[in-house]
Amino acid sequence: MSALQVDAFVERLLREIAGMELRVVLAALVLVAGLVVGVAVARWFGRLLVRFGVPSAVEGTPFERTARSFGTSTVALLARLAGLFVLIVTALLALRLLGVLASDLFVARFADYFPNLFVAAIIVIVGLLVGDKANVMASERLSSVKLPEVTLIPALVKYSVFYVAGLLALSQLGVATAALLVLLAAYTFGLFFVGGLACKDLLTSATAGIYLLLTQPYTIGDEVRIDDHRGIVQEMDVFVTRIESDEEEYLIPNRLVFRQGIVRVRS
Repeated sequence: MSALQVDAFVERLLREIAGMELRVVLAALVLVAGLVVGVAVARWFGRLLVRFGVPSAVEGTPFERTARSFGTSTVALLARLAGLFVLIVTALLALRLLGVLASDLFVARFADYFPNLFVAAIIVIVGLLVGDKANVMASERLSSVKLPEVTLIPALVKYSVFYVAGLLALSQLGVATAALLVLLAAYTFGLFFVGGLACKDLLTSATAGIYLLLTQPYTIGDEVRIDDHRGIVQEMDVFVTRIESDEEEYLIPNRLVFRQGIVRVRS
């Protein structure tokens, strides 16, 4: 190898090293900028969630309690997820600058798919939160109804929200819409069928309760006899009638009141 060839090789090598150093510096700057922007986005998103009252809305839900057990919170998880999204995008750009990701096609596909993955993750988390909150609210609203079938309703509401959130997340990931609609139709049919069987007595009591509230054959304070139970009417709602005697309290489903009939005792 001649001296001229050696000089050309060394010069080309130095240019490549200089170019590599420049790419490394640019990649490092991109990573630092991404880290700063990611932290800023996480803080801003966390404050936005707090401003909209998300902490109080998710308080008491199983998801929030689970997050607390790991030393974090729902708001913190969502904020970190937003910051992580920014950091991953900048890391991808830095790798592209370094030449690690040489395929523009891969970068383009990842850039198209990753936002959908991020949205799907948000949908799943929000679905878990909404389902848990709906479960808590339904349980609180139905706590005064003294029927065993009522305990099934909050669970049905909760898992229905979970199911819909799962379908929405899958649609973001590119699952065929037609298949999702078939699954949703099957779930809806199963929900009404199983729920109807499980809550048959509850629905019957509700129907009878509406009739009794409209016609008012007895009111609070009346002494009545329903089947073998006799006492003073203390409370009436759509599902049950509560009567008390000197020693006992009876919670009678309205379907039994409607079926057995009622005797109003006149003093």
